[in-house]
Amino acid sequence: MRFSLIKAIKNTHRHPANRILHAIGLMLYFLAVLMILTGYFMDKSANPFNSLILLGVAIALFLLGHRIEGNLGATTWVILFKYLRANIENRKKENTRHERN
Repeated sequence: MRFSLIKAIKNTHRHPANRILHAIGLMLYFLAVLMILTGYFMDKSANPFNSLILLGVAIALFLLGHRIEGNLGATTWVILFKYLRANIENRKKENTRHERN
């Protein structure tokens, strides 16, 4: 049985509060990354501490959303790890089948 990343993400983001917190957190996360890249590549005087605060707040919002949802163990890193592990196992099985034939 194949692991579907999209299906896993949809199943772990059902609660409306979780979706709202993720939407706000995602905007803050991208803003922080944009601030870091702008400060580094365009030599703007952006304070990296502000970017780190935004990243921390964004991650806290993600975790709070998953806590409200009741699936704190279903954060992105856990889902991605499961997806990669399942993908590797499926490739090993396919290679074993091809070697037998």
